[in-house]
Amino acid sequence: MSHAPHASVLITGTSSGMGQAVAQRFETEGWHVVAVDLTPSPKAASSVFSPVVGDITDEAALTARIDAALDGKPPLRAVINAAGIFPTSSLETYSEALYRRIFDINVLGSLNIARIGTRHLKAAGGGAIVFFASVDAFTVSKNQLLYSASKAAVVSMTRSLAIELADHHIVVNALAPGWVDTEGTRAGGRIDAAVASIPLKRAARVEEIADWVWQLSAKPGYVTGESLCIAGGVFMR
Repeated sequence: MSHAPHASVLITGTSSGMGQAVAQRFETEGWHVVAVDLTPSPKAASSVFSPVVGDITDEAALTARIDAALDGKPPLRAVINAAGIFPTSSLETYSEALYRRIFDINVLGSLNIARIGTRHLKAAGGGAIVFFASVDAFTVSKNQLLYSASKAAVVSMTRSLAIELADHHIVVNALAPGWVDTEGTRAGGRIDAAVASIPLKRAARVEEIADWVWQLSAKPGYVTGESLCIAGGVFMR
């Protein structure tokens, strides 16, 4: 017998990959999921699933849509920003347009989701925010100049917001994945070669990432301001 959800979670980047896996995990656990993506969801809205089509760089438009999705639903207790992009760049190849696109989505988008979600978390008496950083924020990869810098900004932002929101009983952490077996990484054509350099000799599964998101957000505890590297040992090398 199914039960009505007791809490809501806001998740971005839910149309594929890690974001999709995170949304599925929370649904399985009985939460009401507000699923934000630029791509319309094939799943219909229901009492436990509220799809929102939106651009995380447009705070005003997204605020209205998320507020509507949460109206009359269980209180928001967790915010997960899994949306992001990882195009290659170097000193020779970057452009102003690429810089702005990467930082607008990966950094400004993270801030927008945090600000939208925080208002609801405060009203609920607290909760958790989980950002998606990257192991590249700590151990950089060739031709990921702008991406690495954007994810380093997310790590710093995680620490700052952890302090800022502590009095509101909101913990803020980040995941810093390495290679993860997703549609996006497979399309890039580099994952097979990369696996050979990983001490555990495999990429992470999206379900593993979702497990760690669940641990950091479903029952907020005494961990805040941290960035957890999930990279199969790459960070140690």
